[in-house]
Amino acid sequence: MFFEFGLKDIIDIVLVALMLYYVYRLMKESRSLNVFIGILVFVIMWLIVSQVLEMRLLGSIMDKLVSVGVIGLIVLFQEDIRHFLYSLGAHRKVNNLVKLFTKSNKGEVDKETIMPLVMACMSMSRGKVGALIVVERGVILDDICETGDIIDARIDQRLIENIFFKNSPLHDGAVIISKQRIKAAGCILPVSHKQDIPKELGLRHRAAMGISQDSDALAIIVSEETGRISVALHGEFQLRLSAEQLESILTKEMLLQ
Repeated sequence: MFFEFGLKDIIDIVLVALMLYYVYRLMKESRSLNVFIGILVFVIMWLIVSQVLEMRLLGSIMDKLVSVGVIGLIVLFQEDIRHFLYSLGAHRKVNNLVKLFTKSNKGEVDKETIMPLVMACMSMSRGKVGALIVVERGVILDDICETGDIIDARIDQRLIENIFFKNSPLHDGAVIISKQRIKAAGCILPVSHKQDIPKELGLRHRAAMGISQDSDALAIIVSEETGRISVALHGEFQLRLSAEQLESILTKEMLLQ
């Protein structure tokens, strides 16, 4: 039996294919690919049983499993769903649309905010003092700040260096910069499980990558082993930065928040 196949059907198929592709990519990144394939096989079996073979009893049982399974999937993949929705909302075109309706802070960031960060990082780099500094941008990091100690101090080079001094009780955690102030120190960050992170990069780099994946924050890392300065932003690393490069990145990204 023939049926009409028009432009709307082509668009429908393309949209479903794109949705399946993005879900596949998300599951692959979160190491849940086998679960995704299992769900896909179950859905295909359910469609064959209920729509093609029209097996009423087995079809009704599978219908109940599907209706209950949706809730179970939301609970099981809540972190992946949150990450997917964040990625959707953080898309550059979406951000540009949002900025049309929100007040911009452009022009409010000056050298007094950026230079103490740069100078502290360069000083710690020379002394091979490990450091992890997170600059809050659009996404509020209050939940991360609660894992450490609230400081609420102006950005100062000596204060940052003292926080990350090897005998300091706060040196192992991250410093959170919010609204051009040091908001908290000793904070715990989510660790990234990306498989393509170079093995020579340690836990600080994985934590920086984690917060850059979960939010739009900018994370600065000073390696304790090599003294090299890196930045994690939007799930990507910029490695082996000079003082000028770090200043340029901070100036650009803090003006864009």
